[in-house]
Amino acid sequence: MNAQADSPFILVCCPEMPRGFSAYRLREREGCDVPEVNDFLDAQATRGLSPRSLRAYAYSLLNFWRWFHRVEKDLSELRERDLFEDYVRFQKSSGVEPASTTINHRLTSVCCLYRYHFGRELPAQSSSLSHPYHSSVASPCGYLYPARRRRRRPFVRSPRRIVVPLSRTEVRAFLDSFTTWRDLGLTALMLLCGLRSREVIELPLGDLDLAEGRIRVRGKGQKERAVPLPSEVIHFLSNYLRLERPAKAAETFFVSLKGKRRGQAMTPAGLRSLFRHHRCSTGIEKANPHRFRHTFGSELAAAGISLAALMNLMGHGDIKTTMLYVELSPHDVWQEFQRVLKLRASLKSDDEREVHTP
Repeated sequence: MNAQADSPFILVCCPEMPRGFSAYRLREREGCDVPEVNDFLDAQATRGLSPRSLRAYAYSLLNFWRWFHRVEKDLSELRERDLFEDYVRFQKSSGVEPASTTINHRLTSVCCLYRYHFGRELPAQSSSLSHPYHSSVASPCGYLYPARRRRRRPFVRSPRRIVVPLSRTEVRAFLDSFTTWRDLGLTALMLLCGLRSREVIELPLGDLDLAEGRIRVRGKGQKERAVPLPSEVIHFLSNYLRLERPAKAAETFFVSLKGKRRGQAMTPAGLRSLFRHHRCSTGIEKANPHRFRHTFGSELAAAGISLAALMNLMGHGDIKTTMLYVELSPHDVWQEFQRVLKLRASLKSDDEREVHTP
C-alpha cells in the first residue's frame, strides 16, 4: 500500500510568503492548511532557520501527519510509546524502509512540534511523568526551558559507518578529468579548504579575497568562518575569473558557463550532474562533493592538526562531529597492523642475536 498516494495531505512551497513565515506549508488536498504544523514552521522561520532546515522539518512532519491523522487522537494526547512503537512501525511498513537517520530526524521533529505547542517534553505515558518546566521563562516562539536535564529519548539505533576518504591516486585521476578552471576551483575548495557543496555554489563573489589568500564562508546556522586559501586554489580561481567567468554574471562566484543559463548561479542539480558525469568518465564511483570534504578533514587529522583548529576550518558546531575525522579508516588500521608486525619482527631478531652472541 502506498501511504503517500492514499494520504489526504500534501506539502507545497509558497515562495511569495513574507519574511518571518515559512515558505513550506502542509495542506489537505482540498486546500485547507494544517495549523498545528504550519504555526510551528512559521516559528522556526522567525528564529532564522535556513530554507533547507525548514524544508527538512516540513517533510518530516508531513510523514508524521500522514500517520497521525489515522490514529484519531489530539496532539495533546500523543505519548512517547505512540512514536517509538506505532509510528516507527508505520514508517518501516510504508513502501521502502527509510534509513535510521531519516527515522530519527522525524522523531526529533515531532518532539520539537510537541514542545512548541505544550511547553514540555513528550510524556512517556501520562503527563505526570514528564519533566517540570519553569513557567516563568518562556521564549517568544512558545518554548519553555527545562527545570532540569531532559531525559534521553530512545531513538532508533543507527549503524556505525566509517567513511573512507579518497586516495591520492583517485583524487588525481578525478581532477585530471576536468577541462575548465571553474570545475577545478570548486572541487579544490572542497578538497583543500573543506567547504560544503552548498557553501561552494552559494559563495558570493565579494567573500573571496584572492590578494590576501582567504575566503569568508557562511556555513550552517548563519555562522561565518575565515578559511585560508592554498596557492593551488588561488591559481585555479584566478584563472577562472580571468579566462572563463562571464563579465555580466550573477553575484555568486560560480556560474554556468554554457547554454541558456550562462552567467546564472550554479545550482545544486548542476553540481550533482557535474560530479555524476566525471564519476562515469573516471570510474571512481565514490567521488562526490562530501567525500572530497571528508578527505580534507581526514588528511588534516592524520597530519596531527588540533581538534579546535580542525573544528573551526570545517565549520562544525559540535566537537563530536569533528572527532569522526580522527577515527581510523580500514586502510589506516592495516598500515598500523603492518607497522606493529615489523616492529615485533625487529625485536625478535635482536633477541636472537643477543642469545647467539658469545
